[in-house]
Amino acid sequence: MEKTELAFGKGSSVVVKRCQICDNTDLEPVLFLGYLPPVNDFIPIGEMPHEQPSYPAQWLYCNRCHLVQLGLIVDPKVIFPSSYPYTSSTTKILRDNFAELYNECKTIIDLKKDDLIIDIGSNDGNLLSNFKDSHRVLGVTPEEIGKIAIGRGIPTIIDYFTRKLAGEIEAKYGKAKVITATNVFAHMENINDLTDAIFELLEGDGLFISESHYLLPLIQKLQYDTIYHEHLRHYSLHSIKYLLEMHGFEVIHAKQIPTHGGSIRVYAAKKGAFKARKSVAALLKKEKRLTIGKDNFLEFKRRVVLSKLGLQALLSRIKKRGGHVYGISAPSRASTLINYVGLDDGIIDKIVEIKGSHKIGKYVPGTLIPVVDESELYEKQPEYALVLSWHIADELTPKLREKGFRGKFIIPLPKPYIMD
Repeated sequence: MEKTELAFGKGSSVVVKRCQICDNTDLEPVLFLGYLPPVNDFIPIGEMPHEQPSYPAQWLYCNRCHLVQLGLIVDPKVIFPSSYPYTSSTTKILRDNFAELYNECKTIIDLKKDDLIIDIGSNDGNLLSNFKDSHRVLGVTPEEIGKIAIGRGIPTIIDYFTRKLAGEIEAKYGKAKVITATNVFAHMENINDLTDAIFELLEGDGLFISESHYLLPLIQKLQYDTIYHEHLRHYSLHSIKYLLEMHGFEVIHAKQIPTHGGSIRVYAAKKGAFKARKSVAALLKKEKRLTIGKDNFLEFKRRVVLSKLGLQALLSRIKKRGGHVYGISAPSRASTLINYVGLDDGIIDKIVEIKGSHKIGKYVPGTLIPVVDESELYEKQPEYALVLSWHIADELTPKLREKGFRGKFIIPLPKPYIMD
């Protein structure tokens, strides 16, 4: 099968005419969220509005490998600028998740002190911090945030992971016993080429561990706000298994995990190196009813539209009464929800972020909604707080109450409602 290479000029994009995994040209359009700005394009408060890029966000479904994918691939230098503001260590659920990954990994593979662990998309070193005291570690990330990891004693290459870089790593460090790609394996273009590179860089009895936002809970919980241009592909286990098997891997273990509102962790190894666990067949069976077939996605589209209209109606009633609404946190998913629903600074007064966030002092992409320090929520006491990190509302709202917020919460998805 031909494997299409993508080449970008600065700021360019590539229209998807063939499935990103299997090259199938018969792709079914199943959802369109309009033209969305890059979710990390935060402009400083006070800067005059000026021309900014936006890109179509359309879902395409492949009926051969069952991959759900974006119909446009944007230059990664646009999507992941060197000033990329996300740091995974600030999120407790991710810190706990990576600690659990390390402990689970050790039940599957016997790791020695000299074994090399490589994390692709290592960010600030959150995942590798669990491995670094007992094994050799190496991070790869294109963002300047990688310097934080270096400061923590985690060797990090600040660059995009490519086949060429994989060869340079092997020449300098040797093959890896474990390669991880968490919340990044769905982001990488030229995925066939890079999966080959991972296969070649991995030892014969090594493990490749990926974590990606999972299509099954996305459909179940109506998480359309996770559709943005970082996420080139939304994997089901069916589609990621198809991809890995094309490149000599087999899936030996898979499980649902709670990160990002519902993700999937997949353990893969070179064929015959490990015995597959029962979890693989069980999860394939569980997801089949909702993630296979075009009709499932057309029903999903109907629910998305009704949810949008419901949130607009709820906010309209509040604004007619003169109510004030603050947003709680500005994760990437908030940009999709805000821009798709059509919210602006006349509807959402401000969005608050925890102290130290790189997003404070800037506008939400595509809007003039300012992001400010969380302290303003308690000082101003608006009547309503729209929980944009709604997928962790059960964890987040009690903490906001403890800190002194007295208003009501708006939970936007899957069905908008007000929580006292």
